[in-house]
Amino acid sequence: MSEHGHDHSSHGTVRSIKVAFWLNLSFTLIEIVGGLWTNSLAILSDAVHDFGDSLSLGLAWILEHLSHRHDDKRFSYGYRRFSLLAALINTLVLIGGSIVILTRAVPRILTPEAANAPGMAGIAVLGIVINGIAALKLRTERALNARVVALHLLEDVLGWIAVLIVSIVLMVTDLTILDPILSILITGYVLYNTLRNLRLTLAVFMQAVPDSIDLAAIDERLRQIPEVCSTHHTHVWSLDGEHHVLTTHVVIDEQTSKDDVVCIRNDIQNVIRELAFSHTTVEIEFGEDDCGMAAESA
Repeated sequence: MSEHGHDHSSHGTVRSIKVAFWLNLSFTLIEIVGGLWTNSLAILSDAVHDFGDSLSLGLAWILEHLSHRHDDKRFSYGYRRFSLLAALINTLVLIGGSIVILTRAVPRILTPEAANAPGMAGIAVLGIVINGIAALKLRTERALNARVVALHLLEDVLGWIAVLIVSIVLMVTDLTILDPILSILITGYVLYNTLRNLRLTLAVFMQAVPDSIDLAAIDERLRQIPEVCSTHHTHVWSLDGEHHVLTTHVVIDEQTSKDDVVCIRNDIQNVIRELAFSHTTVEIEFGEDDCGMAAESA
């Protein structure tokens, strides 16, 4: 007994990532011009970082779009894991970018550099607005890929808030050391969350049971169905962090009639439907010795 879940919703995630990509790329060009105008190495460095973000967003856009293809002979589960691949690549890029920022921020503590504070403030406000709009486009997305992209944008928003604060302080004081200190604090925060997200992404790649799924509870619900003797080989994993897969073997009595089997199958489908899996495969076995995987489990 096999059941596929179908996604008839609009490709909102693809559109959101597309908008975020164009906003990010456009602002990267503005940063380059603004960094040269204000003589701010911090802004120019962020421009390089944002250019890397733009490449990651472009990759996420392409792979997220590809992930909505239906299953075919080569990828029988469909292309949803391509979205997961984008999440992994973007996470690694974000970690690399954070390390680059740290390596540039630490020396700045020892040798702070002055910059055009009013110009920095203007660019910072623009950066907060543009990256904030892009982040809002992804605020309701649940796909792992979109969450990683949103983390990119969060880093940018926090970074520009720091630049704005520093630029305001620099207008009235000479505490240029605040720039690298804030950069280190914000980058450390983003790096911490990125590593947490990397753990989740790798768990999906390794087909771990999703945190929201109680495997024992699923077995217990299936065993509570009348005429079901036991269950085994129950497995749950996720295609992309959002769409989950369930397979299990359900054992019934060898003497169960055909009509009773139909009723049992309907009861099983009702239980699984409540759990909202995207794909399920349930094998009904007549007796404990009917399992085709018995030899493998021995």
